[in-house]
Amino acid sequence: FRLSVLIGDKMVAGEGGADSGPGLNTLLATADLAAGEKLFAKCASCHTYNSGGANGIGPNLFGTIGKAHGHVAGFAYSDALKSKGGQWTFEDMDHWLKSPREYAPGTKMTFAGLGNPADRANLIAWLNTQGSNLPLPAPDAAPAEASATPEEAAGNATNAAESVSGTAPANAAPAGGPAAPTSH
Repeated sequence: FRLSVLIGDKMVAGEGGADSGPGLNTLLATADLAAGEKLFAKCASCHTYNSGGANGIGPNLFGTIGKAHGHVAGFAYSDALKSKGGQWTFEDMDHWLKSPREYAPGTKMTFAGLGNPADRANLIAWLNTQGSNLPLPAPDAAPAEASATPEEAAGNATNAAESVSGTAPANAAPAGGPAAPTSH
């Protein structure tokens, strides 16, 4: 698809890319928990997720979302992961699941990652139900539609500038009435 954005007084056009889709918050709000549980099968060879579950090659993941990185006592985390500050937020978990090596260069985790953002959101939402139970974020606000033509964009920019300056555009409707006709 084609996206045009008004930056200052210039219309910039670009093509939608692989990351141009719903954001993480929207994907989490619409996540499929059953699909997330099914995806966990890829994780189950190294991780458990039940309360009090044993560590395997990887740590037990019960209650991970919202906990500090490297929070499981007795698990030998890599220095790369131990050195990460903060907690496992939804965003951190998304980045980790996309590419563990990019998130924590030098990690011992050999999993290549999940490329599909919806799969990651499904897995994160399901994992959240396994002991964390944090409220999911609200969906992202829908982006404003881009103007179809440069002329429309220029008109929108003029109208926006005039409303900031306090002057009304020439064809603005008087309070409570229809817009004045314009000649083109």
